[in-house]
Amino acid sequence: MRGSRRRVARLQAWTQNAAEEVGTMTHPRLRRRPALWLQNQPLDVFEREETPLVIERGEGIYVWDREGRRYIDALSGLWVVAAGHGRAELASAGAEQAQRLAYANTFAYATEPALELAEELVELAPPGFSKVHFANSGSEAVEIALKIAKQYHYNLGQGKRYKVISRIGSYHGQTAGALSVNGASYAVRPPFEPLVPGVVRVPGVNCAHCPYEKTYPSCGVYCARAVAGFIEAERPETVAAVIAEPISVANGNFVPPVEYWQTLREVCDAYGVLLIADEVINGFGRTGRWWGIDHFGVVPDLITVAKQLSSGYAPIGAVLVHERVATAFEGGPERAFVSGLTFAGHPVACAVAKANLGILRRERLPEHAADVGAYLGERLREMARGRRVVAEVRGVGLLWALEIVRDKESGAPFPARELSQWLEGALRRRGLLTRAGALLYLAPPLITDREEADAITDIVDNALAELERSGL
Repeated sequence: MRGSRRRVARLQAWTQNAAEEVGTMTHPRLRRRPALWLQNQPLDVFEREETPLVIERGEGIYVWDREGRRYIDALSGLWVVAAGHGRAELASAGAEQAQRLAYANTFAYATEPALELAEELVELAPPGFSKVHFANSGSEAVEIALKIAKQYHYNLGQGKRYKVISRIGSYHGQTAGALSVNGASYAVRPPFEPLVPGVVRVPGVNCAHCPYEKTYPSCGVYCARAVAGFIEAERPETVAAVIAEPISVANGNFVPPVEYWQTLREVCDAYGVLLIADEVINGFGRTGRWWGIDHFGVVPDLITVAKQLSSGYAPIGAVLVHERVATAFEGGPERAFVSGLTFAGHPVACAVAKANLGILRRERLPEHAADVGAYLGERLREMARGRRVVAEVRGVGLLWALEIVRDKESGAPFPARELSQWLEGALRRRGLLTRAGALLYLAPPLITDREEADAITDIVDNALAELERSGL
């Protein structure tokens, strides 16, 4: 008994000491591993030799880490920060609204910021759009758009239309429905399958690497015409929508021919299928126009937006709905679209987004992006002519990507993982942050000027010169 009591006493003492260590955060394991679970990263990412940067502040097109090092934010965070970092006007808009009204039941009541932002979005949208359904992110906006498309047909007595056609290579988000239509090569689906049924993937548009091995323009945009065959194979009465990005960043940043989107619109119309334009990355001036779809002279049925809607100063997304779709939801409660999110249409986020749109308009940032983007594109193409590792430069506005290969003549690739680690590190050491690998993306804030575009080009050129010498 005495031995048992001693063991219990020792256990109690050990437990007390451990609790005190945890309470004071002195436990060595807790000191080594932060509690933050960084998105899309291995759990031990903070324990590796090169740990993620901790970004402390930003101003203009620059951000600083907590060691005081300055970097050009050449990806606008994640194609997000259109108006640039450090905008006091946007911070004030959020603070003032939070003080006035931080939240109201979004299932039952409206707020002035939500009403005003919805009106402004309809005003900015292509002709015929009349309604806005808010969300918190691009993934949620895609999720809501898919549900609207399906219920649209249901309300019209076409309940068998549940299938959605998406494109191989295109990115649409990571919630369950969005991941189901996500065709990007880096979308991880297997751990979460089975996902939402009824998704049909078709080859996307990339004239540099045509999935059908055809050549534009003699192909007559076969990739768009082929969608009709997929609809026929699935039976038209079962297909609800086609979803696509006007310019797919994930699928090579290739700018499609104008006829591609026009043909896609014609195919959808012929079969009574809704066309969803995913503008989460393209929208709000990134391509040099308010909407990516504006480059193609086409009006979709639904538009999904997020990212640059608030320039990242508050989380917000939305679905813009054309009047021809919205009318299907008029009538009694049985026709209502029942889909709610607690923070969708949050008054603070809406106030910030409205102030952000005010900056984009007042400073004519879409037009500025077109001008500086054209200059940046020329500088990049000029640089690429002297670099054997750049196969092609693709983009429009301030949405650019360089295709990186071992040798442009043969098209031989670098080992993917090694290239990404090496190239992102080389750019980071030179003071530029972006996503880089087989595609090196450049999408700085829309406030970027020509001098800053020169600096971006020079850093990229310097890093690529080192890559050519590296023997990787």
